[in-house]
Amino acid sequence: MLTTIIQDSAKKVLEETGTDQKSLSIIELISEGETSGQIIILILFVLLLFACYIYFERILAIKAASKVDPNFMNQIKDHVSSGKIDAALILCAQEDSPVSRLIAKGLNRIGKPLSDINTAIENAGRLEVYKLEKNVSILATISGAAPMIGFLGTVIGMIISIFNLANSSTGIDIQILSGGLYTAMTTTVAGLIVGIIGYIAYNHLVTRTTKVVYRMEANSVEFLDLLEEPA
Repeated sequence: MLTTIIQDSAKKVLEETGTDQKSLSIIELISEGETSGQIIILILFVLLLFACYIYFERILAIKAASKVDPNFMNQIKDHVSSGKIDAALILCAQEDSPVSRLIAKGLNRIGKPLSDINTAIENAGRLEVYKLEKNVSILATISGAAPMIGFLGTVIGMIISIFNLANSSTGIDIQILSGGLYTAMTTTVAGLIVGIIGYIAYNHLVTRTTKVVYRMEANSVEFLDLLEEPA
């Protein structure tokens, strides 16, 4: 009996409110907010586009830098062992990768003390790492700044709601509060989304860059070991 009454009541409520239901649209949600909130959303959207551009530009650059012929070091060993330094330099120029540029720097120092060769390779390595990490720090800034910008929109939205409520003559009305609340919620969500995307993109680039750096270090050590081998 009680179940029947609850079902009938629920059915009656659905029939009365069914025609007034409104689907949730992100565009409508943003447009319902205040102008200040829309400006913040626009700023966050620009940051998102900038973050995506940096990510894809860097991922392509890192992918290109990580392409090294598996036989490259073996060929370098053969040329150095045979005394064909010029042939080894030509091979490095043809390979045109961070690893080959480090090896070329070492080849140009052959005949000097091993410590000088090591220093030259390390300096060239720092330059290559700088090239790989170009603009990556901007992603870290975006991942940290975006949630803060979203929180700024939250505070602005709450201030607008309180201001509208304080100047209302009709008392508490959800329509009076809605504009500020829309601003507060949409900017918070947008800031978090941009921040999460920036954070994931930054860490992925750091991981990919680290792999390339390790390969550069491994090949540099292999080259120095080759020079230390007795003739």
